[in-house]
Amino acid sequence: MNESMGPDEKKPAGAAEAALKEEKKAEKTRDAWIRSLHDSKVWHNVKTTVCVTISALLQAFMIQTFIRPAELLSSGFTGIALLLELLAQKAGFSFPAQIGVLCINIPVGLFCARGISKRFSFFSFLNVFLLSFFLQVCNFQPIFKGEPLLDVIFGGFIGGIGTVIALRGNASTGGTDFIAMYVSNKTGRSIWNQVFIGNCVLYFIFGAMYGWMNAAYSVLYSFVSTKTVSTFHHRYDRVTLQITTKKAKEIIEVYTSHFPHGISCASVMGGYSHQQMYLLHTVLSSYEEQEAIRLIRKTDPGVIINVMKTSEFYGKYVTPTIE
Repeated sequence: MNESMGPDEKKPAGAAEAALKEEKKAEKTRDAWIRSLHDSKVWHNVKTTVCVTISALLQAFMIQTFIRPAELLSSGFTGIALLLELLAQKAGFSFPAQIGVLCINIPVGLFCARGISKRFSFFSFLNVFLLSFFLQVCNFQPIFKGEPLLDVIFGGFIGGIGTVIALRGNASTGGTDFIAMYVSNKTGRSIWNQVFIGNCVLYFIFGAMYGWMNAAYSVLYSFVSTKTVSTFHHRYDRVTLQITTKKAKEIIEVYTSHFPHGISCASVMGGYSHQQMYLLHTVLSSYEEQEAIRLIRKTDPGVIINVMKTSEFYGKYVTPTIE
């Protein structure tokens, strides 16, 4: 019997191989398109604009729905603007908070812009202007009437989430966020606890003039807001990835082409398989963690990754820039 395959019998195998090659080529093209879109300035600007708009709208909602009805004082420069509005009313003239927000934020923002990127400063200013606009045109109604504790809890949480959304979009809500990001960008450390202390000083002045009960509720509001930000905003937190793989060279090439961090490699032996493997170590920002894991697992589906929180790090480290 002749076991050799004829031309017609070879076609299905050849067609399947060609289809597989086309599928891989299409996948590479799709990945390249997604990467180019992810890296494009247009995409980054659209994403930041959406984040800033949502953030400003949440802040306006928080002020009109929770802060003003409960006669509380917001934190940061917005709180200073609200305090100036109250003082102006007491003196018999009008100085709207939306105007005060602009007057206070502009000089501080221009100063901090020298230590932060121009793009970050522009979108932070956009957030401030949008907040002023929404306070002028929106008319949100109170939800909890006569329940200041609920106003404090929900107002603080929503205000904190608004700040986090702006920060995740590589912008800020202005005011003390400008200062906090300026210092954090210089030192690589978060100063949200110091921001809370500064807010307490503001509330002390507010309490001395308008009553300690409202000031106490305002301090509680600031605590909830600050804790919300520190819980969800981890730009300067670091993690260590411990990677066990057989494809060390490929992973190192992919990792170093996407991230500005070093990575060390050691040859090890598998305890059960007794096969040669490689152990990779790298330290990176928690903001970069998920993207790094995705790229590593795509390069080696059989990789083992152990993620460890890095509380202290000594040595040269490239802090992710604020774009």
